Amino acid sequence: MNKISLTQESENLKEFWQLKNLGNINNHTINLIKLQGEFEWHSHDNEDKLFMVVDGILELHFRDKIVTLHPNECIIVPKGVENKPVGKDEVTLMLFEPNRAL
Repeated sequence: MNKISLTQESENLKEFWQLKNLGNINNHTINLIKLQGEFEWHSHDNEDKLFMVVDGILELHFRDKIVTLHPNECIIVPKGVENKPVGKDEVTLMLFEPNRAL
């Protein structure tokens, strides 16, 4: 058991759009990711996903609205809901999602 510094882990992320695994809990993975720009429209057919903003501002586009998240805010996107993450500036997110089968 070791503590995790989100500030330090975020500073160590040098590449955009690369997941950094912080650990696993109850068959779920906790990842950190740094992004800038737009991701493609997508959905997850079998899993819900939690987006938590650590640093920056995230716009999460849905087909019918845009939700803006600031640091220490999060949103749970239900499975099957199309979304497009957008970071106009650099954004660091913590993602909670089910472990992926290898």
